[in-house]
Amino acid sequence: MYKILSYLILFFFLLFSCKEQTVPRLNISHTPSQLKLQVSAFPKGIKKVADNVYVAVGYGLANSIMIEGRDSVIIIDAMESNQRAQLVKDEFLKITNKPVKAIIYTHNHGDHVFGAVALAAGSKPDVYAHDLTNYYLDRVMTQIRPVISKRSYRMHGIVLDDDALVNCGIGHRLEHGKDADLGLIRPTITYKDSLHVNISGVELVLYYAPGETDDQTMIWYPEKNILFCGDNLYKSFPNLYTIRGTAYRDPLKWVSSIDHMRDLKPQILVPSHTLPITGSDSVQKTLIDYRDAIQYVHDQTVRGMNMGLTPDELADNIHLPEHLARSPYLQEFYGKVHWCVKNIFIGYLGYFDGKPGTLLPLSPADKAKEIALISGGNEALLKQAQKALKDKKHQWALELSAYLKSLPVDQEMVKQIRIEALTNLGSLQSNPNARHYFLTCAMEEKGLDLHKEVNIKPEVLKTIPLKAIFNSLTVSLDPVASAAVVKNVCFKFSDTDEVFSLLVRKGVAELKYKRIGTPDIIVEMNSQVWKEILVKLRDPLIAFAKGEIKVEGSKTELISFMQLFKAAEDIES
Repeated sequence: MYKILSYLILFFFLLFSCKEQTVPRLNISHTPSQLKLQVSAFPKGIKKVADNVYVAVGYGLANSIMIEGRDSVIIIDAMESNQRAQLVKDEFLKITNKPVKAIIYTHNHGDHVFGAVALAAGSKPDVYAHDLTNYYLDRVMTQIRPVISKRSYRMHGIVLDDDALVNCGIGHRLEHGKDADLGLIRPTITYKDSLHVNISGVELVLYYAPGETDDQTMIWYPEKNILFCGDNLYKSFPNLYTIRGTAYRDPLKWVSSIDHMRDLKPQILVPSHTLPITGSDSVQKTLIDYRDAIQYVHDQTVRGMNMGLTPDELADNIHLPEHLARSPYLQEFYGKVHWCVKNIFIGYLGYFDGKPGTLLPLSPADKAKEIALISGGNEALLKQAQKALKDKKHQWALELSAYLKSLPVDQEMVKQIRIEALTNLGSLQSNPNARHYFLTCAMEEKGLDLHKEVNIKPEVLKTIPLKAIFNSLTVSLDPVASAAVVKNVCFKFSDTDEVFSLLVRKGVAELKYKRIGTPDIIVEMNSQVWKEILVKLRDPLIAFAKGEIKVEGSKTELISFMQLFKAAEDIES
């Protein structure tokens, strides 16, 4: 019976193995001076920007903002974890002990929402966000969780030590490792285009402002002439594309949102990363430069596309004009023009670059064989990679090593080439995201398993709707194991009155939010029991013994059915 529940737990890939591992370290040979100096963009402390407005800068990756009203306070953005948020709360309490009446999320990213429980402790605030925020929270925490987690850990350098991680470009670092206590409170009040609110005598207007995310909110405080712009501006070239992976970020929508910001003519601009900007002239100049940089990259990419250039050709040839490249708000400490150009191309035309040679390319394995052949054989290619490394052609060595991984050569030597190339590449990067990605991948080559570093807290899982959890199952189906299977399993949850039918039909898992026909198996339980079993807060054997889980049908067939779903980390291992 325990085996049944072990399988059930396995296939919800919200859970990752938490086995302890020794985290490998790297010998970092160099850190660019400009990256070290970027820390001045987010000095730790509480910044008072008006008589009742305070910004906590430098306590985590993002800022948290407090607006003091007559008898309560408003919090804009809630930090990345309860630990980070508690540090901010302690500072805010030195200013006022008024309760928290409202929390406003500027968008769904974890560094803005996962400290809400700590900030709200002792209060019962309304939580405001855009209509789309819940959708994006569910999507990231379920369907694409394995890939987003791994790539986010790489990009933000979650497991890097202080020698490797200098800062994250727009904040010190993201504390989302195994020890992070994540405390999400779901939005309770949402809006579509705009929302006027009066909270404790403070008049605010929430505006929909798509840019870095499609659920971005900016908050206008007309009485004080202050605009809280979320992540649509910070002291770095914008992340029009993020290397952890994202849905298409439309540059023209971003430009339109900035133009809306300009039209409000704020005296003070408070971003959710880096320091506030004061003075209408400074604010306007920064906004104009920022929107012009985004439009320039967009327009020149589209112009080049129409000339027949490929993403790689465009990325090599598009650079900001000199007057924009000099702006302190457009240095590449977060986004990079090179990445953004490629994303714009894909946003318009998809992956195909238009060249016939890339329409039906060789498989990576076949291409590796051909590269080895023209190099004089497998061993000759290995020597070429070693020579590239010796000549400090680190990128070329890395690219050659990718071919070598699929060839019958000494794989330990290939691994050492990759570790050295990745470490050297990372050490040279002034862009923290690139630096962290290279260095973390070097650690993975040395044996680091990022899946073992991810730890989803039960409190977060409890906030995820069952519908979102079940949606994640369809993308975990093993197409080979299920190729001949036709099976209908129904899950019933008495406390939420929800019913889910999972129909596996020869390689496809169809999910229905109701009972379909006559199920082969029916599994019935309380949703809270189910979630606590998933996060190992409740012993499945005891739950079965107490009758908290009931199975109608063959338990053996249930085991076989759940074996069809494989979590990404289990496939990799």
